[in-house]
Amino acid sequence: MAPSLRQWLRDYLAERRIRRSRLVTKSGHCNIEYGSVRYKNVFAYLQDSWSTFVEVSWYSFMFFYVASFIFSWFIFTLIWYWVARDNQDLWYQNPPENHTACILNMNDLVTSYLYSVESQLTIGFGYRVITPFCPSAIVVIMTQVLLGAVISCFWCGVLVNRIALPKKRAKAVTFSDMAVISSKQDALCLQIRVGNLRKSLLLGSQIYGKLIRTSVTPEGKTIIIEQVNIDFMVDAGKDNLFFVCPLTLYHVIDKSSPFFQMAVDVLPRQEFELVVFLDGTAESTNSSCQVRTSYIPQEIMWGYKFLPIISRSKNKKYHVDFTNFSKTEPVPTAHCAYCYHDVNCHNPNSDADGIENKGFETIEIEQTTDFSSSTTKM
Repeated sequence: MAPSLRQWLRDYLAERRIRRSRLVTKSGHCNIEYGSVRYKNVFAYLQDSWSTFVEVSWYSFMFFYVASFIFSWFIFTLIWYWVARDNQDLWYQNPPENHTACILNMNDLVTSYLYSVESQLTIGFGYRVITPFCPSAIVVIMTQVLLGAVISCFWCGVLVNRIALPKKRAKAVTFSDMAVISSKQDALCLQIRVGNLRKSLLLGSQIYGKLIRTSVTPEGKTIIIEQVNIDFMVDAGKDNLFFVCPLTLYHVIDKSSPFFQMAVDVLPRQEFELVVFLDGTAESTNSSCQVRTSYIPQEIMWGYKFLPIISRSKNKKYHVDFTNFSKTEPVPTAHCAYCYHDVNCHNPNSDADGIENKGFETIEIEQTTDFSSSTTKM
């Protein structure tokens, strides 16, 4: 029991460390912190208050929502108290019996607060009412009612905008847990599966990727976040996808690909992060949205392919089985891109029988290009 618990704790801490080190989480959240921001830049958040309130967390949203009403009620409580005090309406001022009050039955700070709430929410109970003999009170009640309407409209707009955020629609788009590398259309390809859980389409969808890594220039300068473009496509192209069913995206590993220098035994030891983007327009709301996810080397499986998930029933209807969405199976695959094209193939960690590279054995395939190809089989 103790070793298993220790192993579980070790795996949990390792997973948490990896999650913290990601630039983009699996759910698409950008894991980056900003420090030493100047005050004038912080003030920009207040200048763009609409975007600030739309993007804050729900806890912060509820706090600002409640605080705005309570603060406005309290401010007008003091104003109404000042109006009543100026007109000698308060109980400690001992108004005479024939005294004409500005607000009936408002005698202290508590009743002033209650009247402020009733006036701003336009729910006057008829017990505390304004009289037509004080022009200042008439101006105050008109100002408070208008300001209360502005506050209510503002928060209503923010709430609707938060509910209709494009990232909510993006949650219905999912990527496979792992990426795979195998042969596809006479090429070695890195493949990722993406699916739309809603029947409404994403119009004008575009797929692209960025390889994030740390590199050192020939001049000795270290680039912490170097971004390398990774082109993804499907069988029908890479732009304006017909995203009616799950698609398998693939990146051809050729000489221009950053994966060309990698092999099955060195890939897990690499340090990079593959970020995949899907941009599109929601058909139902006509709003643009972007879906993101990322893959680290330990989440790229060499020598595997995705299981098929699309079938056709007897009544000629198409069926998508999401139980196989992220499932894979081993396939014969070259252990590196060099060996796939037989370009100066040399792997010091394996012999001709693939003994050191356990699970692989060499096989021969027909020559389909100018290169002499060889693959390995799991």
